Amino acid sequence: MNIIQCIFCKKPFQTLGRKACPDCLEQIDKDFFVVRDYIYEHKQTNMDKVSEETGVSMQIIRHLLKEGRLQLDEIGGGGGLLVCERCRKPINSGKLCKACTDKVSNTMKGNVDARAAAAKSAADSASFKGSAKVKNK
Repeated sequence: MNIIQCIFCKKPFQTLGRKACPDCLEQIDKDFFVVRDYIYEHKQTNMDKVSEETGVSMQIIRHLLKEGRLQLDEIGGGGGLLVCERCRKPINSGKLCKACTDKVSNTMKGNVDARAAAAKSAADSASFKGSAKVKNK
């Protein structure tokens, strides 16, 4: 376990990977429902208005968007509260745009397929060598 500083309240806490302390995580969960309900009722609003009306900070709203817990379409006439961490294009939710998500997914799938093919080839080769030894007797 590491001791780090909470990204929201700045107090130190023990973590296994989270960047927010348990108290802040609990508050973020409560804020999520407030923001989600407000956006559901006021579909054509902007994030300044959401923050102002709900009392939830823009930092928390951005955090919820990055986690993918909120999905906002065409906020303020075009979105872009966040940027793709790979290509820097404006996005409305998550960490990567659709194109970059697809590229990463295809790369990972290719790596898994290549490893599976290599493992199968190694297994086939070992099996062939073993059977060749038997036939030579």
